[in-house]
Amino acid sequence: MTAPYMAAGNLVRVYPAANPTGAGIVWAHGGAFVHGTIDSPESDWVGRELAARGTAVVSVDYRLTTETSHHYPAASDDMLSAWAWTREHADELGIDARKLGIGGTSAGGNLAAGAALRLQGHSAPPALVVLAYPTLLAEQPAPSEELREKLLASGDPNRFASDRVRAMYEFYLGGSVENAPVSAVPGLASDEQLSQFPPTLMINGDVDQLRVSGEHFAARLAALGRDIEVVIEPGTTHGHLNHPDEGTAAHDSIRRIAERMARL
Repeated sequence: MTAPYMAAGNLVRVYPAANPTGAGIVWAHGGAFVHGTIDSPESDWVGRELAARGTAVVSVDYRLTTETSHHYPAASDDMLSAWAWTREHADELGIDARKLGIGGTSAGGNLAAGAALRLQGHSAPPALVVLAYPTLLAEQPAPSEELREKLLASGDPNRFASDRVRAMYEFYLGGSVENAPVSAVPGLASDEQLSQFPPTLMINGDVDQLRVSGEHFAARLAALGRDIEVVIEPGTTHGHLNHPDEGTAAHDSIRRIAERMARL
């Protein structure tokens, strides 16, 4: 397999597929819009594992938000730039443009969903959106009683409490979440927008309060008749793709993604 390499002016790291199936995915790591790198396991390990299974991966080194710069739409714009570059170079990457998806983990899942919304009306939208434990709402609904009990038993029930999530989005936006653009808070998308949303694979954490926003988004897609598959990876907390050495969950999720990509 060809070694990963930087491209597009160091915006992306490309993981060429070992035995190309024609599938490819533009991928974004998580980190609350302020942390994370393309060297983190949920970026680098994921890229290597999917490439080994036939899917070329283009991992986006998007701009992180700071106190003074790179608020929305900087990271979202980087996703669109990476998407355009990948489309332009699909042939040399061994990607069938009809089999190109977009995805990410946590905040990267937000960026992927937001990019899919921004790409609506374009001639070639993503063939698949892969959302791994995404954050999609700035104002989260309350967790179910079942999830609340799991969170309390975990010993860290407030990791993604509503006020913390709202503060994360306010920092990303550089202001209030009121009237935020839907590409920054995809869970605010209208029914009309979601009625055109691409086929989606969502993998949520089990003991993870952020899955409330994911499930809310997925339920709306399902109600509109969209192609949406939702999996809760058993026994996981938030960020399990960052911990491939802890049990089998990360490997199970990679298998799910690779199999879905292979069916495109």
